Amino acid sequence: MGENNASLREKVEKVIDEEIRPALIQDGGNIAVVDVDEEKGIVLVQLLGACHGCPMSQFTLGMFVEQRLKQKIPEVKRVIPV
Repeated sequence: MGENNASLREKVEKVIDEEIRPALIQDGGNIAVVDVDEEKGIVLVQLLGACHGCPMSQFTLGMFVEQRLKQKIPEVKRVIPV
């Protein structure tokens, strides 16, 4: 399947698996994709491990996770923690 034929969720999972999760794991954390609204471009994620409840988690989410996903996947409009 070509890159353009991939669903939004598949694209999001790929960027998270290849770029975001390894960085979070280095800090003792992790991330899970809970849901992806293909039409609205909204990604629901859950920060896990050391990231869950960390005072820096909002910064991590906004400045790293959301920014990286939007940069790599223009269809992503918003990333929301659950």
